[in-house]
Amino acid sequence: MFIMKQILSVVLLGSMAVMLVACGGKKKSENIIAPRIVKVQPKEPIRMQPYLDEKQVSWIGKTYYVTVGRQPSDSLPMVKDETGQKYVDNVFRMTVSRKDGSVFFSRTFTKKALSQYLDDDFNKTGVFEGLVFDKAEGDYLFFGASVGHPQSDEYIPLIFRLSRMGELVIKRDTQMDSTPEDKNNSSEQATDEDV
Repeated sequence: MFIMKQILSVVLLGSMAVMLVACGGKKKSENIIAPRIVKVQPKEPIRMQPYLDEKQVSWIGKTYYVTVGRQPSDSLPMVKDETGQKYVDNVFRMTVSRKDGSVFFSRTFTKKALSQYLDDDFNKTGVFEGLVFDKAEGDYLFFGASVGHPQSDEYIPLIFRLSRMGELVIKRDTQMDSTPEDKNNSSEQATDEDV
């Protein structure tokens, strides 16, 4: 019986040794596996859709036709965002014609023509996004324009004011969210610069 106890003790000790080795666990690796960062390659230059808008306007007792058109232009310098994506800038054509078809006013605009109304950032990274007819009021036709950072809500609003004498004045719109009375008061105080 003594021999049986010794054999049983040896078997139990051996089993315990095997269990301790097996439960020792795997050695943890010191290697850290991080996902590979893939740099996004810029796509083809992005361009806005061309458009042409014509409105019949009653102004100073006569009928006029106001036409504004936008056309992306590959001849203008491209604009890049922070990822390197390129954007095509736009050319706008504004024409005011009389009822008989004769042209009262016609001019083409690029962002360069607006540079004095923009800060350095928008001159460098902004796109001339919009120019639209707003209203005929008194001796003037009013237009709204914007130069903005592509695919964002950041932009600089501008006002174009065309007089019955054919003189065009451009200024920054600083009264975007005010009441009509506020706009009238500020426009009387504002100093206008001719283009």
